[in-house]
This record gives sequence, C-alpha cells and structure tokens, in this order.
Amino acid sequence: MASELKLVLLDRDGVINRDSRAFIKTPDEWKALPGSLEAIARLHQAGWTVIVVTNQSGVGRGLIDYAQLAEIHRKMHNEVVAEGGEIAAVFFCPHAPDDGCTCRKPKSGLFEQIRNRFDVALENVPAIGDSMRDLVAAETAGCKPVLVRTGNGRKTEKLLPEESTIEVFDDLSQAADTLLG
Repeated sequence: MASELKLVLLDRDGVINRDSRAFIKTPDEWKALPGSLEAIARLHQAGWTVIVVTNQSGVGRGLIDYAQLAEIHRKMHNEVVAEGGEIAAVFFCPHAPDDGCTCRKPKSGLFEQIRNRFDVALENVPAIGDSMRDLVAAETAGCKPVLVRTGNGRKTEKLLPEESTIEVFDDLSQAADTLLG
C-alpha cells in the first residue's frame, strides 16, 4: 500500500459543525463550530489530506435525501475553501441504525472504504470524533482515535476508562495544533 499520504479523518457533526438531535437537514442548519474551518485549512496547508467520515442516518430515516445532503456538503466544502483549506473526500453512511449495514460507525466499513479508495494503511492515522462510536470505529480500523469535547465529546469523555490512552482536546483547533506540532 502506498502510504505517502498524511491522512487525518474527521467526524462531521459535533467536530466540524454544530450537532443537532433533530439532524442537520438543510445547508442553513449546517453551522461550523468556532475554529473548525481554520483548523482544517491549517492541516491542509501543512500537507495533511483531510477526509470526513460521518454517519448520516437522516437519509435512511427519510428526513433528508441525497440531494439535500450533497448541498450541505457543498456548503461545508465551500466554507473550508474560503479559509484556504480542502476536504479531499466525504465518506458517509446513509443507513438507519437498524439497517444492518457494515458502514455505520461503530462498525469500520467507512474506514475500509477509505483504505481501499486511497490505497493507504490506516495504522495510527488520527481519526477525530466526538462520540464513542467514532472512537470504536477508528480503533477497529487501526486508526489512532482522538476525542474532542465539542458535540457529544464531554459526555463521551466521562465514558472513557481511567486507563484510556485516547488523546482528548477541547476542539478540532486544539487537536490540529497538536498534530501540527
């Protein structure tokens, strides 16, 4: 496998943008978290390939269709580009929780898709999320799980075992600062 890429994998809702229990269904509902777009830009400018890995069960639940999801992702891409960054790809699971798919986190199917599409080893690739399912999927795929306290992160942090070696940061900006050394 050609592992020349410096990859970083990011969950979307709660890491890049504000999460919503009612789901993000329109571009207007998609609101970047403070500092997240700039963090992605800094990573990109330093040579990192940024990939978004996200469950989007609103599609499987019939709350949003693929065209609406594409519009939301277009807005995200445009806002990142406006800050001088780039998201190389967005991998998403459109399935509802009971659909029995292999791609919905905490399963690692989306990570396997990334491994195959980019022909890379995922060992120790940072995968930044805000929920336990993000951390479990990352760990299962061989990535280095990283937790941010935004979104569901504060609740998730309380669930980590005391001996956990998972790095925890206040937000994506602080995690990016650490990655950039």
